[in-house]
Amino acid sequence: MVVSRKQELPIINIYIKGTRLKQKDQFKYLGSLISSDGRNNSEVASRIAQAKTNFQKMKTVLTNKNISIRTRRRALECYIEPILMYGCEAWTISKQTQKKLESTEMWFLRRMLRISWTAKKTNDTVLEEAHTTRLLISKIRKRQATFFGHVMRREKLENLVTTGMLEGKRSRGKQREKLIEGLADWLKAGKSLEAIEATKDRKKWRTMIANATYSIGKRWTVMESVNLHLLKIFHPHPPTLKTKAQMLEQGQDEVVDLSAGESD
Repeated sequence: MVVSRKQELPIINIYIKGTRLKQKDQFKYLGSLISSDGRNNSEVASRIAQAKTNFQKMKTVLTNKNISIRTRRRALECYIEPILMYGCEAWTISKQTQKKLESTEMWFLRRMLRISWTAKKTNDTVLEEAHTTRLLISKIRKRQATFFGHVMRREKLENLVTTGMLEGKRSRGKQREKLIEGLADWLKAGKSLEAIEATKDRKKWRTMIANATYSIGKRWTVMESVNLHLLKIFHPHPPTLKTKAQMLEQGQDEVVDLSAGESD
């Protein structure tokens, strides 16, 4: 297989004992699909399909209303999300890929709550009923940032592949988005070089990851704003962004339950 950005791939001839090996457009290596165009669209689509298939196998548990939604969400995080996020450390998340992943996240929640497609409920309403926010992209970015920091500090071959420069001219048109560019934007670290420099300080890098907010289109969702507001009300000492991010990621969503306050 040849990895190239050209539409017409170069033809290679490799023979073993007089037999020519067949040239492939993609192949699976260590569970991940490697495509000839260097993109990860096929891999993401494959992961989404596998996650949905395994969700259907656990449908009797994940859609059982006799089990609390919090417990079912934890089962989803334990059994389904690892299948979906396998190998995500190497993904380049474009806007199109992010939409697919966010749609998959909502697909899980709507089926767990048994919401019909004819109900015409908004995503914000579904998130409110599930007592959660959009967490999938944040989890993927966190895993990517952790792995990227580890690779940069080792200064081995992976570091050279990530930061090295190739000889030749840049192709015409808009350039492909790079992994470090997406991480720098998520971490709000400025330019890519500044993010690479920050990885050398492990404590600083971990703090940047913890304080990174998960957002859609660089805006807070409605549920995130509500959670932050309620945290300030019910806590005498408002937690930092790091504490808030940890609480939301660990599933401590009881702060959004307003029933107790209304009954007093």
